Amino acid sequence: MMADESLFEFLHMEMVAYVYKHQSVDNSDQEKGSALSTLEGLGFRVGQGLVERCTKDSPSFKDDLDVVKFLCKDLWINLFRKQIDNLRTNHQGTYVLQDNKFSLLSQFSNSKQYMEEAPKYLVYTCGMVRGALSNLGIDSIVTAEVSVMPACKFQVVIQRS
Repeated sequence: MMADESLFEFLHMEMVAYVYKHQSVDNSDQEKGSALSTLEGLGFRVGQGLVERCTKDSPSFKDDLDVVKFLCKDLWINLFRKQIDNLRTNHQGTYVLQDNKFSLLSQFSNSKQYMEEAPKYLVYTCGMVRGALSNLGIDSIVTAEVSVMPACKFQVVIQRS
C-alpha cells in the first residue's frame, strides 16, 4: 500500500510540473489559467470514474449532505488512505472539508515559497471532488486554500438550478 501512495504522489507532482511547463511558456496569467483548467479537467474525469466504482454496490443517497459525507469518508479513504478531518456546513449548500495533513502537500516545506506554489497542487483534487459530485448528480464549485502546510480546506458550493 505504501508503494501505491508514493507512486500516486510522484505521478501527481510530475503531472503538475508537466502541465505547467508545457502550458505556461511565458508565465502569463492566461496560460497559468489554462494549466489550472487542464489539471482540474483531468481530476474531474478521474473523480467521475472513481465514484462510479466506489458506489456501484451502495444504496442511493438521501440528500446532498449524505453525498458529501460519503465523499469525506469512503471516497477520501480510497484516494488518500484517511478520512477528512473536519466537515462543516452552513446547511445552505456550502461545505468545508478540512484535511489537516493532506498527503499531496505533506512532502513540501512550510516556507512562504511553497505556500505560494501550493494551490496548483490542489487543483487536480478539486477537479476529482467536483467530478465525483457531478457523477452523483450534484453540480458544484470546488475551491481549495492553504493557510498552514500541509493542512488545506476544500470548499464545496452546491449549485442549485
